[in-house]
Amino acid sequence: MGQQQTVESVTADQLRADDFFPDFSVGDTINVHYTIVEGDKERVQIFQGVLIGRKGRGVNTTITVRRIVANEGVERIFPLHSPRIAKIEIVRQGDARRAKLYFLRDRIGKSRRLRDRRRGLKS
Repeated sequence: MGQQQTVESVTADQLRADDFFPDFSVGDTINVHYTIVEGDKERVQIFQGVLIGRKGRGVNTTITVRRIVANEGVERIFPLHSPRIAKIEIVRQGDARRAKLYFLRDRIGKSRRLRDRRRGLKS
């Protein structure tokens, strides 16, 4: 057995089940329910934004979510198989033609929006 197969077999029990996450892709607006630990208290915080990239494979898979707060862009990188992620919900499905949507960082105003996949290809 090769080195890569050995690493994958050891980390296989840390992976989340395939049915735990909905079928989301780059361009979708998602809610990430993330557990925050403050002292001895825990609470779930929701981070809503556009999924601009997925990276890695296996237990190292991460997603980058971008949102706008007070006219300032905020990006957060979440490890997808982390036990701190309570749930991921899809709010809106966007129509993206690229794997990484880093060009949205330079856009302002209405040009920042993506087309909706459910409503056809209208702007």
